[in-house]
Amino acid sequence: MKRNDHLKTFRAMSIGDLDKEVLARKQKLMELRIQGAVSTVPNPSQINTLRKEVAQLLTLATEKRGEGLQKKVK
Repeated sequence: MKRNDHLKTFRAMSIGDLDKEVLARKQKLMELRIQGAVSTVPNPSQINTLRKEVAQLLTLATEKRGEGLQKKVK
């Protein structure tokens, strides 16, 4: 899946779904790090991909929370 496809999917999610997805990806990232410490990781680039996706999800969640605050102020 291309990077833009991920962003489109992420943008369509609600804040709650974004938070759940962040937790799931952080859990997978932790598993890969532990696996890397014990043995070899089959696809090391997956760690970088997961880190970037977590950052994107957190950024989108922050943006959506900020939009909610702006609507309340108006």
